[in-house]
Amino acid sequence: MADNENSLLDNSNYLYFAPVENEDGMQLNLEEDVRNRFVGLVEERFASAERSREYDERRWLQAYHNFRGVYPKNVKFRESEKSKVFVKVTKTKVLAAYGQLVDVLFGTGDFPIGVTETKVTEGVAKYSHLNTAAPGLETSTQEAAPEQKEKPADPFDVGYVGDGKTLKAGATFAKGDNFLEEAIKEANLELVEGPSPDPTIPELSPAKTAAREMQKLIHDQLEESNGGGELRNALFEAALFGTGIVKGPFNFNKTLNRWETDEETNERTYKPLSVRVPRIEFVSIWDFFPDPNATTIQECEYIFHRHKMNRSQIRGLGKLPYFDKDKIRECLELGPNYVEKDYEFELKDDARTEEYGSDQYSVIEYWGIMDADYAKEVGMQLPEGVDTLDEVQVNAWICNGKLLRGVINPFTPYRIPYNAFPYERNPYSFFGIGVAENMDDSQQIMNGHARMAIDNLALSGSLVFDVDESALVGGQSMEIYPGKVFRRQAGMQGQAIHGLKFPNTSQENLMMFDKFRQLADEETGIPSYSHGQTGVQSMTRTASGMSMLLGAASLNMKTVVKNVDDFLLKPLGEYFFQWNMQFFEGELNIQGDLEVKALGTNSLMQKEVRSQRLTMFLQTAQNPTIAPFVKISKIISELAYSLDLDPDEILNDPEEAAIMAKIIGAQNAGQANGSAAVPANQQPGAMGGAEAAPSQPQELGATGTGGGNIGTGAVPQAGESEFSGRTPTA
Repeated sequence: MADNENSLLDNSNYLYFAPVENEDGMQLNLEEDVRNRFVGLVEERFASAERSREYDERRWLQAYHNFRGVYPKNVKFRESEKSKVFVKVTKTKVLAAYGQLVDVLFGTGDFPIGVTETKVTEGVAKYSHLNTAAPGLETSTQEAAPEQKEKPADPFDVGYVGDGKTLKAGATFAKGDNFLEEAIKEANLELVEGPSPDPTIPELSPAKTAAREMQKLIHDQLEESNGGGELRNALFEAALFGTGIVKGPFNFNKTLNRWETDEETNERTYKPLSVRVPRIEFVSIWDFFPDPNATTIQECEYIFHRHKMNRSQIRGLGKLPYFDKDKIRECLELGPNYVEKDYEFELKDDARTEEYGSDQYSVIEYWGIMDADYAKEVGMQLPEGVDTLDEVQVNAWICNGKLLRGVINPFTPYRIPYNAFPYERNPYSFFGIGVAENMDDSQQIMNGHARMAIDNLALSGSLVFDVDESALVGGQSMEIYPGKVFRRQAGMQGQAIHGLKFPNTSQENLMMFDKFRQLADEETGIPSYSHGQTGVQSMTRTASGMSMLLGAASLNMKTVVKNVDDFLLKPLGEYFFQWNMQFFEGELNIQGDLEVKALGTNSLMQKEVRSQRLTMFLQTAQNPTIAPFVKISKIISELAYSLDLDPDEILNDPEEAAIMAKIIGAQNAGQANGSAAVPANQQPGAMGGAEAAPSQPQELGATGTGGGNIGTGAVPQAGESEFSGRTPTA
């Protein structure tokens, strides 16, 4: 709960409940009944949201029991039922679905949120290039005389003969990551909007650069706030219960540990620094209460988040901004008010029945809309220009009937800082459907047949005795053991003890068990072979057959990942973008028309397959007739991404590549001019190099193979030197 408390350290953009002042500037106490009416309105909405969730709570409890492999506490067995076994097939399916989601979304190592420039950018140029009409940039295609090349006309024309800057093998002129920008600045060159008219002229992409910078910033913020761990917790609840909840990004004051050394005493002093950063947080569905009339988070007029706090945590709220310390003190005086819910009793793994959590406080966090007129009556300071007929979004914290905190929603544009995503979407309900619910019937039937099989084996595996006590001497023990002797009555005929063996029906029960295990595969869309089922089947005998089965099994997971993309990753990326534009404290030189994209579905394609396709296309693009239509730099960049390499670190930008091409071309020209002129057909072959081409066509001979033994060529005729048959005689 400490993280939750620190997350409330918001900025000065919050507008809070303020005391009313009269014309003389003296503060007037707001009538208590007005605040009580506000608290009553919020509590009434919370009660409505809580009642509407009862059916979903029963579904979640059943899913939890199936996952844990325990029967509900209200389930009673008959006296004849000895076995109480629970086969945890649901647990295997849920963990398999969770593992596949984590592998798809985090298999590449990066957070699956990307930022790209839009197709038609606004406010910033998509491309810009050097102004070739500027003085000093005129180029000529004619070869200048050696005496005229003392100084290059092009600022990037380096490596000419006699400049004294000949590069050694492997050396470059690059001065760092911003080599091109530094060169343009030093040369006082001018950039103009639009693509480069000449491939040799360097070209910049301001919109693309801004998108990359924003993406790196968002990924860095998510990694520092453990965003991956919070998202994995939400993915687990989505697979189990059908819905995952993530809160944020919200303001969080992070403490940076810093030590400073005194120059005079040479002593180190601890001086921590507090910085504002964005943070996301996993919220359990058991503590989340949405608007009963909404089916998506965008349709919700209000949302409740319930917190369970102890006295220390309640006191800690008083140290945070915009919390009323007097109301917190009154709340503590009233004592704990947390009442354990029925589902919390069921979630316990032990058999405790006593009241639990009596020393806890129930704190309700409310996000929702309210009439501006009513908010003003309560005492909220509204932004300028808000009409009394408008609606405003507010955030309130209530405990023990006391309003601990009330503020206007600080985010611009207004948004409820929660994201709910379904595993399998139900279009008529806010909450989705999980793996455990889909296979609930199959799990119950598997448990029933497993219990019957075990009870039958216990009965058919031992003898049941039919004893005629009238034929035995009275007072004997009926205990059975090897060597047991029974005394009979004299003169009694017939067998006194008979052993009965009941039929074994366990095989039929196990057949039904296997049948419904297969139905569980169909219901969940997660076949058993995808999570390690042993045994060779017809389609799994070959690698290609197994690949086909796994490809078909991934179709269901693609739908789930698409839900995560649409309902979590894309809105979460947009919220991070808006948070940085509004609250980021550092230097943010990011301008452009950017678009946030969710990258979850892109991870479904295997990286090896994608890299192979890119390599094949790159080979095809080397065709001179196709090369002018292909952007080679983008293909190479995508190939680097597919190989888990950062293109910004290993690849030159197109403009840098153009400069390096000029340098390499100048070096090659200098080496060609400095070497002795030798006819092309008489160049000496270097070690390991290609031999010189012959000046005349080689004689192929009668076989057409040039003296070799490969190929057929023309068939030799009688009288020719290659003819091996007998020459006919006259």
